[in-house]
Amino acid sequence: MPERLPPKPATSAGQFDLFGKRAGGPRVYSVTELTRELKAVLEGRFPSILVKGEVSNLRAPSSGHLYFTLKDADACLDAVLFRTEARRLRFSVLNGLSLVARGRLAVYEPQGRYQLVCDTIEPLGAGALQVAFEQLKERLQKEGLFEATRKRKLPFLPRRIALVTSPSGAVVHDFLRVLHRRYPNLPVLIVPARVQGEGAAQEIARGIVRAAKQPRIDVVVVARGGGSLEDLWAFNEEVVARALCGCPVPAVSAVGHETDVTIADFCADVRAPTPTAAAELIARVKDELVADLAQRKARLGRAMRAQLERKRGQGDKLRARVADPRRLIGDRKLRLDRARQRLEDLVNGPLAARQQMLRALRDRLQAQHPRERLHRLEREVARLQQKLASVAGRTLAARRHRYEGLTARLDALSPLKVLARGYAVAFDPRGHALVQASQVRPGERVRVRLHEGELSAQVEETKNGGEEG
Repeated sequence: MPERLPPKPATSAGQFDLFGKRAGGPRVYSVTELTRELKAVLEGRFPSILVKGEVSNLRAPSSGHLYFTLKDADACLDAVLFRTEARRLRFSVLNGLSLVARGRLAVYEPQGRYQLVCDTIEPLGAGALQVAFEQLKERLQKEGLFEATRKRKLPFLPRRIALVTSPSGAVVHDFLRVLHRRYPNLPVLIVPARVQGEGAAQEIARGIVRAAKQPRIDVVVVARGGGSLEDLWAFNEEVVARALCGCPVPAVSAVGHETDVTIADFCADVRAPTPTAAAELIARVKDELVADLAQRKARLGRAMRAQLERKRGQGDKLRARVADPRRLIGDRKLRLDRARQRLEDLVNGPLAARQQMLRALRDRLQAQHPRERLHRLEREVARLQQKLASVAGRTLAARRHRYEGLTARLDALSPLKVLARGYAVAFDPRGHALVQASQVRPGERVRVRLHEGELSAQVEETKNGGEEG
């Protein structure tokens, strides 16, 4: 590939030569110029390459792009898989996964970094479909969808079967041929669905849901002929697995040949190696059932007759052992009369003794009847009440006489009596009674208490004894 000459910088004439060297020194690049030069060289040199390595630093933002690093023992390379290509992946990109990426080198100028822009990525060693199969199998197994405890048994004889498959394939013919050979006229509902190609998984899932909703459907069969892993891939999709696990009736997976294994086989209640084997598992041979029923009917008739003969013989033996019931009834009557007499003797003897004791107790009770004692207590209470009234009257009269004497003495000593004779009492501003003129000064106000009411006065002069103040 011919080398590309760097562009000649726009400078003054005579400063740079043809090779970009400054007159008298080497050429000086700006960062942008150097980055663009490197971008042109790398992108022109590696327009499409294959790179293998181990995934690390995986990031999956909301934009849908995948950013990761491819590394080996000595180096690492940034890589990106844009949303459009990422949506086409059948497997999940995980840290630690070794893969081969096809793409081109690109330089991100603002940061001066180069990265691999991937067009496609494939797991290293196993194919993409095999990796996707193992990843989905591991995830569904962790959820418990493969557990044997959730598997249901097929009905002994289904009333109606729903077959989800392509109506144009040989599967329908082979399934119906074997089914009706074993049990003629067993109703089968054909639910058409594509079993290969884009959108086949969604049609199969919708077919399972629609088939289970039909009346009298006891079994749903998902069937397809053999093929490669790519041909059978619709039965490895999660939407089909979820539909089988959520089916309200037992589901049978009959996909491919006996050596073919799909996710549908793990999720279904029963796995059949082939579609014809599924028909053999579901339908029993009608002639064998009829013959077995006739044989069981005959055995039941013989057993019933033998049981009836045994019961008749046992009845005869019991009848011989049973005596005349009239004699038995007479004996039972005599025993009943004797038992009644003994019972009366046992009851009447203690009863007479108890009655005599009761009469003695009644006589003693009459002698000690509480009515007499109550009369005595009433008379005593009346006497005590009369005595209490007399003592209380005398005490109250003495206390009243003493109270009247004390009241007269108190009334004689009361200051109000003195005020009633024309005297008055003066109080200073602090409420103290005045007994000397020296207790106030001229100009102060005093209160004068009369027999009836008070006066407020101002002191103009004071006199102590016969002197003026």
